[in-house]
Amino acid sequence: CAASRQAACGAACIPVPWLCDGEQQCPDGTDEQGPGAQCECCPVPSVCGTKKVQCPGTHHCIPHWELCDRHQDCEDGWDEEGCPQQPCLPGQWQCRNRVCIMAEWKCNGIDDCGDSSDEDVCAPCPPGMVRCDEGKCILESLMCNDEDDCLDGTDEPSTCGELYVAAGQCLICSARVDIRSGDLYWLAFLHLSCPRTHVPCRDGTECVAQEYMCDGEKDCADGSDEDGCAQLCNTPGRSSMTASYPCRLGPCLNVSLVCNGQQDCTDGSDEAGNCSVPCQRSCAHLCYPSPQGPRCWCDPGYRLAEDGLSCADIDECAEQGEGACTQTCLNAPGSYSCGCLPGYLLEPDGRVCKLTGPEPMLLVAMQSEVLSYGLRSGREEVLLTTDKDRVVFSLDYDLVEKKVFWMDLATESIRWQDLNSGKKGTLVKGVRSDCIAVDWLGRNLYWTDGAAGQVLATRLGVAWKGIPEYTVVMDGDLDQPHSLVLQPLAGLLYWSEVGSHPRLMEATMDGSRRRVLLAQGLGWPTALALDLPTWRIFWLDEKLGSVGSARLDGTSVKVLQLGWVQSPFAAAVCEGQLYWSERKAWSVQQVDKASGKNRTVLLKRHGQPHGLQVPS
Repeated sequence: CAASRQAACGAACIPVPWLCDGEQQCPDGTDEQGPGAQCECCPVPSVCGTKKVQCPGTHHCIPHWELCDRHQDCEDGWDEEGCPQQPCLPGQWQCRNRVCIMAEWKCNGIDDCGDSSDEDVCAPCPPGMVRCDEGKCILESLMCNDEDDCLDGTDEPSTCGELYVAAGQCLICSARVDIRSGDLYWLAFLHLSCPRTHVPCRDGTECVAQEYMCDGEKDCADGSDEDGCAQLCNTPGRSSMTASYPCRLGPCLNVSLVCNGQQDCTDGSDEAGNCSVPCQRSCAHLCYPSPQGPRCWCDPGYRLAEDGLSCADIDECAEQGEGACTQTCLNAPGSYSCGCLPGYLLEPDGRVCKLTGPEPMLLVAMQSEVLSYGLRSGREEVLLTTDKDRVVFSLDYDLVEKKVFWMDLATESIRWQDLNSGKKGTLVKGVRSDCIAVDWLGRNLYWTDGAAGQVLATRLGVAWKGIPEYTVVMDGDLDQPHSLVLQPLAGLLYWSEVGSHPRLMEATMDGSRRRVLLAQGLGWPTALALDLPTWRIFWLDEKLGSVGSARLDGTSVKVLQLGWVQSPFAAAVCEGQLYWSERKAWSVQQVDKASGKNRTVLLKRHGQPHGLQVPS
């Protein structure tokens, strides 16, 4: 294995960052618990500290990003030993760390190399971003977040996290480095700026979604999103499925335990006082005794009205949204019921709809292979393999002819393979695209060309005859179209634009009736996915590190900031889950599509994942 950059994993090698990352890559688990992993004990201190590596046999220290940079920094050349030698393909550019990226990705404001060498020689960082010592631009909000977003660690100086008092007011300070002068100076924030859909944690270090407040889980590191929730128990106007009583200390208590002669609150605040006063109030539903005197309460599915006597029905479908039902929801007095569309079956929990028939499969483009991943069994299978020097980029699936189509950047062509017969072919050549999409009903294939600002299409049945046969569907005022998804039954297509004015767009499949779906609160929406059972579109935003969704008419916008969204390429939705390929982490991940919680890493391989698709 390459010294310093790789670790032994049985008969294979894995990157050093995969050691002790909480996910087992080695079959025997030695990457998480073995002697080489050092997960449970403190590593031996180095004279170089944690930000640099030491050249063997010397006291010379070099930054991590100088490993395999094609320049000998250690006297004996140790920093260049075991580095990959494979040259890049035509149309690609080799990074300082020898990774190959597409040439047009250079100076696009995104660290595609992983060592920022594709952005080192570019223009100044955009507003709201700062440049690391090694050249990469990062968001100012990433300074002093306890993670090395700069490869050399200059965003995490030793002075991070210190609190200063100025004019009687506590300022949360963050360090910033001026790479020209080498000076370290402070950025002072009077308060943490959160999106309107989020609230700040008490320590001022992060924001959490409003729906995470008082949900029973501590999402803030300091747990402040769950503080004070007891005061919200069964208060007038507050939604509650069961009547509860707020203890002075601790959680809420079921009203049946109040004034029962036993101290159920830890502080005993549920007993004594006016517990003996009889209930003589005109309560619409029920009355219970309390230390403060008789109180009205409501049956499950109702909330206490502002008058403290009457009860109003809770519309769970409107208030809980996708949290109530994953597909259709019908409200009723005091309750609600979930339903499923044809082809789905309601699970025993009465909320989640599952596809009937065969197990849903996730198609994943992983370097030169296309994998099939069972979304229930977790079974993996290699469906097709291309030449090792080619990368399967964006992909889609034809439900009618059971063919996989993919973009081959090395040959600038869109290729296909029949999964039944194994027959392969080329649909069109001379094209470059970030995203392709199959219209299985109209028998067309669409793709975006961000550089030309176009959306194009060709017939699925054409055979390559040496002359490109395609149609420009949309041209002119498109600002770097990127991701593309289709709704064949409705004859609609949706795409994202990641230029100077990012937006989500909709049009009919002939390019007419264009309209803006969303043009606010977007950074770089690089991955789109449709969830037709809920009539929503999802996107992952690389610049903002967020997952967003909206109804297909542009209303009911919901955005969740998620720290693990770093470099998303493609996305897919199936049942209650959102899946996406993460290029920076070399993994395919999933989260609950409604809450953004319960993140799971499904696949993690040697190589970047790109296209994703759930054929349905």
